[in-house]
Amino acid sequence: MTLKIEKCSENQTTIFRLSGRMRFDGLLELKRHLDGVTAKPVLDLKEVTHVDLEVVHFLGCCVQEGIELRNCARYIREWMRREQGHQTNG
Repeated sequence: MTLKIEKCSENQTTIFRLSGRMRFDGLLELKRHLDGVTAKPVLDLKEVTHVDLEVVHFLGCCVQEGIELRNCARYIREWMRREQGHQTNG
């Protein structure tokens, strides 16, 4: 299963419910969705089953830009933390 993106609005927030395998090729579509958003974006990762390194870097940038990650698996957060450490040390 490839990445599926569902968009919905809640108050002043635009929520993107993501499901499936989140890989580099799906990032282009997600970035297009994010570019058109005027309300605060939130990425709900509850149903994401797989990520790759490019996605981890992208999610790290999202957090730095103030985009909330909801239901993000612990292993993804840990991977993001380690990659951030590599970027600042390397």
